[in-house]
Amino acid sequence: MQKPIEIGWRNVTPSQAVATLIQAEAARLERASDRIVGCTVMLEAPSRHHRHSGGQYRVRLEVSIPRGRIVVGRNPTATETHEDLYAVVKQAFREARRQLEDRVRRLDGRVKAHTLASQGVVARLFPNERYGFLRTPDGRDVYFHANAVVRGQFERLEVGRGVRFVEESGDEGPQASTVDPLPVRRLAPAR
Repeated sequence: MQKPIEIGWRNVTPSQAVATLIQAEAARLERASDRIVGCTVMLEAPSRHHRHSGGQYRVRLEVSIPRGRIVVGRNPTATETHEDLYAVVKQAFREARRQLEDRVRRLDGRVKAHTLASQGVVARLFPNERYGFLRTPDGRDVYFHANAVVRGQFERLEVGRGVRFVEESGDEGPQASTVDPLPVRRLAPAR
């Protein structure tokens, strides 16, 4: 971390034990990413008298990273109590770590990009062998297996039926990983 951790105490008596816990949790955050610039933690109880009677604690955690920051707020809802300050701090850091790991995966390109579905038509079917080929708008044939047809609709497919599909590389060339038959359009009867 490039900057020292900042800890704020609002209506909470400063505690070396809590500060040590925050230091340890911040060190765990740094193991998740070496991109952390700074960390600010604000600990708060609603009013001074709650501090002694087990009040509901709030934690706001802000982690600064290049090109942004991660903010986690742990506020008690009407149905839950946050009477254990240690537990609230750990929950906030756990959520920050999850968000930080997600952000790092996105920045490193390790998050799978969702491929947009293409449209085509069923060009050939081999029902006994349970596979077929789709024709793309640019004239290519793409293999598909019956298991790739959504909702088990392989038996309902016929040559010429429009489909939406996701193409990927297979062992022997392009193949469709997801084949979704388009609704059949019925012509209205002539009057």
